[in-house]
Order: sequence, then structure tokens, then C-alpha cells
Amino acid sequence: MKRLALVTGLLLASTAVASGAQASDKPLYQPAPAWVKAGPPIEVAKLPKDAPVLLVMDNQQKLEDGQVWTYMETATLASSAQVLGAIGTIQLPWQPAQGDLIVHKAEILRGAEHIDLLKGGAPFQVLRREERMEQRMLDGMLTATMPVQGLAVGDVLHLAVSITRADPTLKGDLQTYAPLMFQPVRSQFARVRLLWPAKSDIRWKAYADKLDAKPVDLPGGYRELAITLPLDKQPEIPGDAPTRFQKLPILEATSFANWAAVSKVMAPLYATEGLIAPGSPLAAEVARIKAASADPMTRTAQALALVQDKVRYLLMGMDTGNYVPQRPADTWTLRYGDCKAKALLLLALLRALDVEAEPVLVSAQLGDLVPERLPGAGAFNHVIVRATVNGESLWLDGTAGGTRLADLRDTPPFANALPVRPAGAELIKIARHANARPDTVLDLQLDDSAGIGMPTLFHADVTVRGQLAEMMNAAGAQASDKDKRDMVTRMLSETIGEAQIGDWALAYDPAASIMKVTAAGVITTRWKKEGQRYRQSLDTAVTQIDFSPDRARPAWQAIPVATGGVNSAVYRTTLKLPAGGAGYALEGDTKLPATLGGVQVARRAGLANGVVTVEDRLDFVGAEIAPADLVAARTAFAGAKARQLRVIAPADAPSRVAVALAAAKSGALKPIEAMFAKAIAANPEEASGYRSRYSFRVGTLDRKGAIEDLTRLIALEPQAGDYLARASLYEAQGQKDRQRADIEAALKLDPASVWAIGSMASFKADGGDVAGALALLDEQIANGGENKTGYLSQKATLQAEHGQKEAALATLEAALAEKPGDPVLLNDRCWIKGTQNVALDTALKDCTKAIELADNPAAILDSRAMVYFRLGRMDDALADLDAALAAEPTMGASLYLRGVVQRRMGKAAAGDADLLLARAINPLSDERYGKFGIRP
Repeated sequence: MKRLALVTGLLLASTAVASGAQASDKPLYQPAPAWVKAGPPIEVAKLPKDAPVLLVMDNQQKLEDGQVWTYMETATLASSAQVLGAIGTIQLPWQPAQGDLIVHKAEILRGAEHIDLLKGGAPFQVLRREERMEQRMLDGMLTATMPVQGLAVGDVLHLAVSITRADPTLKGDLQTYAPLMFQPVRSQFARVRLLWPAKSDIRWKAYADKLDAKPVDLPGGYRELAITLPLDKQPEIPGDAPTRFQKLPILEATSFANWAAVSKVMAPLYATEGLIAPGSPLAAEVARIKAASADPMTRTAQALALVQDKVRYLLMGMDTGNYVPQRPADTWTLRYGDCKAKALLLLALLRALDVEAEPVLVSAQLGDLVPERLPGAGAFNHVIVRATVNGESLWLDGTAGGTRLADLRDTPPFANALPVRPAGAELIKIARHANARPDTVLDLQLDDSAGIGMPTLFHADVTVRGQLAEMMNAAGAQASDKDKRDMVTRMLSETIGEAQIGDWALAYDPAASIMKVTAAGVITTRWKKEGQRYRQSLDTAVTQIDFSPDRARPAWQAIPVATGGVNSAVYRTTLKLPAGGAGYALEGDTKLPATLGGVQVARRAGLANGVVTVEDRLDFVGAEIAPADLVAARTAFAGAKARQLRVIAPADAPSRVAVALAAAKSGALKPIEAMFAKAIAANPEEASGYRSRYSFRVGTLDRKGAIEDLTRLIALEPQAGDYLARASLYEAQGQKDRQRADIEAALKLDPASVWAIGSMASFKADGGDVAGALALLDEQIANGGENKTGYLSQKATLQAEHGQKEAALATLEAALAEKPGDPVLLNDRCWIKGTQNVALDTALKDCTKAIELADNPAAILDSRAMVYFRLGRMDDALADLDAALAAEPTMGASLYLRGVVQRRMGKAAAGDADLLLARAINPLSDERYGKFGIRP
């Protein structure tokens, strides 16, 4: 339960960092100290029914003589079995190297009864374990644990414990933090209390709004600050606000006078004199680097590479390790260290190489907030090195990876830094700029020469550098070929969509710290029909930028917009167009403004010789957009988003079916087939390759090949849908026995499948068993449910197609009585009247009404065209068929009827072209329309 985690976590989060002499590695059992101020009594019998789970949360701290003593008292109501399970085991984490854990009280309150859990000795067991080793952290944490025997729902678990801390590293100074609670969190009694000698220079700060608290002087020379919790709910802050606008939910206190005092107290820890002994292994490394180059930049790069590449990261938080770095000789021998150890090692190396350098403290997450905070070492959680070469500041992070000579001038996202100097220093800002080398480069070659609607062949080269490259190399070293192939597939899918990969390779260049991923394969076509034209997006800039700042609230209008960290990417795309690019054009922005949404962007784009080339570069530099500039930034981004770069096909581009027939004849599909074969051969037991190729083959009218893929899919994992899809293909080939067998297999797998039941009904009716087909449908109609209307619709269709026109219309009348105005049913009635050549005047009304109600009226336009055809209104029929095919270009029925209509209008060539496509889509078209008395 999260609340319990909060309670125990406060023991660590509310106190100063690190300690001096080794304290006890077992809990001490003592009464609460005299300076603790008791809270109100807990009266279990008087608790209201809606009492909060967290009855008491009392955090009191005494700050004196360089020591912070934190007293924490909690009372938790076991209001339910869920809460009981969450609090049934007490867990108190602490670090013995940083102070004592003192247990004052552990009891169960039940009515007026107090059940002492400490009675009879030391009930807590101590567990020594490094729970965060997977995060590469060795912190020496111990946990005192005790199962609470006898605790029941309705009881209250009452605890009071302390942790003491004093850190000699801070030379008598101290710092502390206490979490604050805010509504709607509830508690009967909650407070934070600080106590310190009035003569000491303790400063405190809380970031919460509407906090009215002032220290008061107490008898005995102490000063007290008490804050009653929970505080009012804090105003919301937009998620894209700079971190300095975020309200830390803490109270903090410090004895440090200023940032210079923090800098000065840390300086002795990073003195490097004598740390690299003559004749030592580190001295040999220094000599090697010196001999390799006299250039200070090159030496700096080699020293940093040594620290990053040869020493793995491991946090050393044990003993005084929170602030005290491991010695360079030990770090080099052990080949591990944390940020402090790596910084000191790098510092020693650089100074030995005659490169000016100093350590700097930074906050990895809250760097922008540091100037707003009280001075204290705890404001930082990371150490890097600032080197100065030829007057330039180089920010060097030993815990990063893959930084090379070209990257030395890159800037980290820490915003502010505190130089560590013997004389002290104040905070300095870290100005950010674009990285010298892009973090990611994608070179993508797309081949759409087979035609619009056909799968796209691709070849991709992805280059990543630095830490990500090193992580990929480390992961790849332990992965199987299948795992690596899957990694490549996932990486590409994030950029180009789901891909079937035929060829791939990974190559790591340690000298440049670059991982190159190469892959070739096939993806689904990226062409989309918008209006009357096919278009394909080529934008890799605007779509990569998330810029949607919300500053509608008056309280937010003065808050700048933060645009994230530092990252650079280059996307290069080449697209080989169909038909040599004839009639194709670019639309949208071929150039971009210098900045969009705070991101630096650049674009080059062109179309020549049937090939589109686009190069986009994005540099995220952590920029802020001032409130005064926000309207202009929004306007520019919205404009760029509306004008995204696309390639547009000619208005007379052939339909997908025409493209498929032409490509099959010309051999343009062979490279696609070959790539699918490679992808499948690489993983023949994986279904996705067969399924993807099946979709391709169905779309290109290769029914034999599609049946082969469905057969493989069924062998791998039988599914009703695959049996039914294969049954449809068998039907088109006239293989009735196989069609029936697949329908029966589908029904066996899924007896309730609407598709399977409908397929069997149609099969029976087409085979002459109309009564059996109608009986099957009537059984489902009698069951009711959400599919009843669909079954009624199919029943009417079968009745009409087998000589029962009046019964068919009666069936639809009954269906419409239950769902009046349903566009599907209205279309069915229009279609039946049109195909059966009856009641054509009311048929037009049905279709027109259905068109008005439908989201996609293509099928209804086809039905109305049938009615117009029956009425001899060929121009109207042709107009509706044109509109239907503009929306759905592969509707075989519309193509067939348009072919007939055009032939009747004397347009034989156009009609024959449509009939050819219709028969390719559905070889049974002549048979079907022949039943209606319609022939070309």
C-alpha cells in the first residue's frame, strides 16, 4: 500500500545525508527524547466511521551541534483487509554508517487496550541486503523488520522511531528535509516540527503556497518551527513548466551560509595531489595519453574515454560514501565507481595531463531549481568535471558513455552547477547548445516503384552514438541472433511502422562510439487517399515535436514553456516513385523556420528524376519559450503542422487493382515476394511474416499464394478467421468441397462466429438447400442479441436471391420496425428492390435516406446506382458509381455495374476496363449479376 511506503520512507527522506562514526548495526530501544513534544492522544474507541487510514504523522527534528535527530511517530488504522495486509509487517530501513535507528514504541491499539510489541526483548530482525543492485547502487542499507502478530481489522498500529545523523564531511554544518502533506490527503494529526538552538544560524524554507508559519523562541534557548499538516491543496502547475516553477513538497533547513560555503566544504574531497603515484598503473595511462598527443583537446577526450569506457558505474553510498569519493587508484583497480569516484579519477588524470579542470556539483533532475533552494550539499545529486581548454568550458560526465573528441563541446542538461573550490564559489549557469554530432541518424530508402498500394521495399541505416550505442552494444553482446533481430525490428517499427525484415546487421565502432543498424525489408504502403488524390507524408520534423502548451488559466500565463533536454537527430529519406515520378509533386513546406516549438530545425527537400529526397535535422537544446513569445511560437508550429511535407500522386493515378495487375504482369512484384521470402525464412515459426505476406497476396489477387500462407498460419495456430478467409478464396476458385470443409472447421473452433454462421448459410443456399440456410439463420434470429439485425439482413438477401421477393421485403419490414431509420437495413431494402426490379420509386427513397444517415455511403451509392440502372437513368447511375468508387476504389460490384452502364452508354473501352478489374477482384461477378438478369 502506498501510504505505508510513504511512512517508512520518511525515515530516510526527512533527514540529513551521511554520518560520521560507525553507529549500531542493530536497532536501539530507548524512550523518546525529552525534546519531543507529544501529540494528542489516540482514542481508538472514539474514531468516526470515516476516520482516515493515516491517523498520525508526526515528524520532529532537532538540529544541533552538526547532528540531525529525526523523530517519527505514525498511527495507521487497519480499516480493511487490504490495509491490514499492507501494514502487517513493519519495515524500518536505515544505514548504520549514517546513524542509529532507535525504536521508542511499537504497539497495537485496540479500544482502550495497548498491546506492547516490544515487550520481552528485541523483536526486530535485521535484514542486510542490497535491494537496488539492479540499479547499480551499493548503499549499505539495513532493514529492521517485524511481523505484527495479532493485528486485526479495526486495530491501530502505533510506531515511534528515531534516526540520528551527523556528518563529519560537512565540518559541523548540517542540512535536513521533511516531506509535507497536502489535501486531499487526510490525517487526524500531522505535523512537521523543527527545533534548533536560537544562537545557531539555521535557515529554513518551504515552497508551498499559503504557508503561514514562523519560528518561535522557547524557554531554554531553542527556536521552534511547527507546521500543521495537511496543507491546502497546491495550485496545479503545467507539466511543461520549467522545474524552477515546480513546488517541492518539502520543508528544508540548512546551516550553510551560502553556496560558497558548500563549495568550500566539499573542496578537500577533490584534492588530487599525490593521488596518481609514480610508477602506478594510472601513471602509465597518463604517460600513454601524453605520448599519443600534445593537443589538450585530444588528451581530454582520451582521459574521458578511459573513465567512461574502462570503469563501470556503481554507486558507493556506504560509510561516508554519500559525499566522499573513492580514491582513483582504488577505482582503477576495482574498475567500478560512482559519479564521485569517476569525477575524481577524471580530475586527477586531467591535471596530470596539464589540463585545467575542477569538479562541479549538479542536480540531474532539478538543476533549474537549484538557485531557488537553500544552500546545501543535498541540493545536488551528481558530480561532473569542468575542464577549460583554450578558454572553452568543457562539461565532462564520467558516468555518461561514448563521449569522443567531436562531442567534448556538447552541453549537459543540468542548467546550473556549483564549482568545488578551496576558496568557495557561487553557482554558474550552463548555457546549452546543439550537440556537435546527432545522437541518431536515420537514412531511409523507400521504393514504391511497384505502384501505389503495393508494399514498400525499404533499406534503413540507423546510426546511434554515445551512451545509447554502448548500451546497445552491451545488450547485443549477450543476445541471440533472434533477440538482436527482434531489437532491430522494434527500433525500426517505432519510426517506419510494422516491418518484415529480410536482411539486418549490427556493427559497433568503439573508436567513434557508434552503433550502426542496417536493415532491409518490406512495410505496408504509406500512401493514403485524401479526397480524390493519393498522398504520402514525408515529414520527419514536425511530427517529432510535441508542442501543445496549455496556458489558458490566468495563473499560468506568466509561466514559460520548457522544451525538454538536449538531443539531436537527423532523418534522411529517399522515395522512389511509381512511373518514374510522372505527375507527382511535393506539397507543404520544403523548408522550415529555424525554430519550431523551441526546437532548432532545418530541412532540405526536392523531387527530381522520379525520386524524392528529404533531410530533416532536429536539435533539442532545452530552450524556454517566454510567455511573450508563446503566441508567435504556437502560430508558427500550427502553420508548419498544417503544411506538413507530402508527395501527391497525379489525379489519374490507377487504382490498386489496376496497379496490382500491371505489376504482376511486369514482374514488379518479384522483389517484394523475394523480400517476404527472406523475412519468413529468417523465422519460419513466426506467424507475422505469413500474415503480412497473405495480406499482400490477397491485395495483389494472388489467391493461390494467399491460400498457401493461410495454410501455414492454420498449421501454426488454427483460428476461425483464417479458415473462413481461406474458404472465401476456395469459393472464388470454385473449390466447393474445400470451401465447406473450412467453414465447418471454423464453426467447430467458434460455433458462435457470425461470419462462420453466415458463410454456412450462404453455402447452403448456393448449393440449393435454401430451407436449410434459412433455418440456420432463423435459429440465430430467435436467440436475439446484438447480431439479430445482421442475421435478418442476410436472411432477406438469401430470400430475394432465391425467388422469395415478397418474403425478403417482409423480413426487412420486421427488422426496420425494431430499428427504424437504420441505414444498413434501408440499404438492404433498396438493394433488394433494385436487384429484383420491384418498387423502384420507394427504393430510391430508401437509398437516399440511408445515404443521408450513413458515415460511409459508398455501398449505398452502389445500391442506388442499381436502382437508377433499372430505371434507365444511366447518367445518374454512373454518377453514383463514380462517387462510390472514389471512396472505395476496389469495390468489385461497383466496378462491374459501372462496366455494364458504360457499355450501355456506348463507352465500350471504359466499360471493358472496369469489367476486367471487377472479374479480377471477384471471378464470380458474371455469375452473381447474371442471377439479376444483368449482363454486359
